[in-house]
Amino acid sequence: MVVKVLVVDDSSFFRRRVSEIINKSPDLEVIATANNGLEAIEMVAKFKPDVVTMDIEMPVMDGITAVRKIMASNPVPILMFSSLTHQGATATLDALEAGAADFLPKKFEDIARDKDEAILLLQQRIKAIANRRSYRVVTRAPESVRATESARTAESTRTTASTKIAPPIRSAAGSALAALQKSHRNTQASNNSVPLLATTKHFKASGKSYDILAIGTSTGGPVALQTILSDLPANFKLPILLIQHMPGTFTKAFAERLNGICKITVKEACDGDLLQPGCAYLAPGGKQMLIDGRSGHAKIRIHEGSEKLNYKPSVDITFASLSKCYANRVLAVVLTGMGADGRDGARMLKDKGSVIWAQDEESCVVYGMPQAVVKAGIATESLALNQVAKRIKVELKHE
Repeated sequence: MVVKVLVVDDSSFFRRRVSEIINKSPDLEVIATANNGLEAIEMVAKFKPDVVTMDIEMPVMDGITAVRKIMASNPVPILMFSSLTHQGATATLDALEAGAADFLPKKFEDIARDKDEAILLLQQRIKAIANRRSYRVVTRAPESVRATESARTAESTRTTASTKIAPPIRSAAGSALAALQKSHRNTQASNNSVPLLATTKHFKASGKSYDILAIGTSTGGPVALQTILSDLPANFKLPILLIQHMPGTFTKAFAERLNGICKITVKEACDGDLLQPGCAYLAPGGKQMLIDGRSGHAKIRIHEGSEKLNYKPSVDITFASLSKCYANRVLAVVLTGMGADGRDGARMLKDKGSVIWAQDEESCVVYGMPQAVVKAGIATESLALNQVAKRIKVELKHE
């Protein structure tokens, strides 16, 4: 089945360039284009695309506002194009919180070593998110954020993307969740598909002891990590390692955002950081994060890593280093993402006696990385995103 794509950008050159790349694949077809967010909303309602590619800064209506409105009325997977700047990173994170599924740098030379690789990557990203029509589990924002959501939504219609990047977080939880649940109910009635949101489960601690929590993720990861980390208590007893596939200019902004909304401390990892309980260390984009030393006295080492590796940071690399330092005392979680990064490192952890959990298919944006560990027989549990934090707290006796 051909994936129908709507391309949205105020640059006619970029619209044409992206359309040509998309149409090179026999599995993809650009069915329409739009030059601003308002047109995008109208085109989504009219043409019912399977995927939308969206610029952030546009006249008339910016991409973030358009994403929020589309997710509230006609939910569809949206791929954002972003500049690799701190400001661009913050705006992109806003778009992901509003409901976008994934993002790519707008300069294709920033995402690949050559033109053919960039073309293939864009096509793969579109196909991956197109497979998850009812993928979105919207983040439950903190009380302070939810209380001001109505005011922020009203304000967003009057501002552009460049003026909206200052607030630390904004959530489309209310309208987007309601629209997606309605859309999913309609789909479920016609094809008996599984529910979008998992029912509450009662968990029991295994009795195993841990010294560190490690979480690896890619596509869909920013929202997934926010969902989990914002629900952990301030007195969380373990250090946490976060490995998210993300450009180097994005990880500092993402860590700052998480730190602003979580009870635990979140920071971009630095070479030499001593691992402390209740602190989450986000691997810096474009580098590899390893752990050196032994449990209780371990420190972070940041390396450039081999150019031959597909992912920088790589979940496999970090998990492998943990297997040497922490052996059987690691709780590792593999979340939503393309590919199989994390599978080999998770196998090394499991061989040492550590525990691996995976996000379930229904709540993933892309069920690639979790599926890889599940199919390999490495994961002992498969959890819905909105159950992961609860399961962690029960396992570590925080509940």
